[in-house]
Amino acid sequence: MTATAPVARKRSAFTKGQLPKAAPYVILAAALVVGAAVMALIGFNPFGWGIVSAILFTIGLVSLTGITEGARKAKDKLATCLVVGSFLIALLPLVSVIWTVLSSGIPGLLTPGFLTTSMNGVTGTFDNKSVEEGTKVLGGVYHALMGTLQITLVATIISVPVGLLTAVYLVEYGNDRALARAITFFVDVMTGIPSIVAGLFSAAFFFALVGPGTKTGAVAAVALSVLMIPVVVRSSEEMLKIVPNELREAAYALGVRKWRTILKVVIPTAISGIASGVTLAIARVIGETAPILVTAGFATTINNNVFGGWMASLPTFIYTQILNPTSPSNPEPSAQRAWGAALVLIILVMLLNLVARLVARVFAPKTGR
Repeated sequence: MTATAPVARKRSAFTKGQLPKAAPYVILAAALVVGAAVMALIGFNPFGWGIVSAILFTIGLVSLTGITEGARKAKDKLATCLVVGSFLIALLPLVSVIWTVLSSGIPGLLTPGFLTTSMNGVTGTFDNKSVEEGTKVLGGVYHALMGTLQITLVATIISVPVGLLTAVYLVEYGNDRALARAITFFVDVMTGIPSIVAGLFSAAFFFALVGPGTKTGAVAAVALSVLMIPVVVRSSEEMLKIVPNELREAAYALGVRKWRTILKVVIPTAISGIASGVTLAIARVIGETAPILVTAGFATTINNNVFGGWMASLPTFIYTQILNPTSPSNPEPSAQRAWGAALVLIILVMLLNLVARLVARVFAPKTGR
């Protein structure tokens, strides 16, 4: 009894003046109830209810903590509430966008033939009939989907080698030379170029090279590559910089040439980050609308020749379906197609991220003994 008494006193001293573990949950429940009552008086809506409840929860938790545990703990709780609240506020637009696109895009995506047909021959008469008689909405995004994949593929083929080789030069050979500083400066400038300027540059270049009025998928790919290259350069450069110098020195000590060290040691070590950077660059341009309209135009038929003829893409398809509905008097079918195309575009970006993770896992250096 005498041996355990001091231990009991120490435990009570440590736990004295602390909020019960259930206190935050009780305060949260009370904040939700009071917030609902306040919003019922001024006009209830879920967003306002969440904001009011969060403010009441923060005030209640910080005040009770200050009374029970002191000012220091109250400041800590206030900082925690602000950090968590900022995270939720930043997350709210993402959740809202995903929910809106899913709820509005799934009906269009599930329409039979949406992914396998184009808009060739689809007129406002069909949309009027669909609205008036409840028939299936005709027309799909096959031509725009193929156009997006082809244009993005050509842009990636142009951008990745140029961007990666530029990053290799800056990290491995630049050594703070005047040329390296100039390249870094122009890469920074290119990072902030508006997309429409890239489209105008590509259009003007091909107008001078081929002739006026040249609009093809290849012209659009060059415009997108102007936007992709600085992203690839910057991301690849940072990944190459974090490769330990010990790996390079070990290869040099074995008599391996520098180019082979870069190819066999440096790049494989950084391939995970490089793949993520390339994916980020593709996601940056796959949703561009203005440069595609300027350089590739818009088509309602399937065009699998990226070097000839106007070519549609998912962003331009969405833009035209919203701005110029197939049937101005009944725009609902066009809106359904646009939301379905937006959902397809988001799915493409998600698949690109999965591919990047797979590439990083397959080509990453083995860590076994």
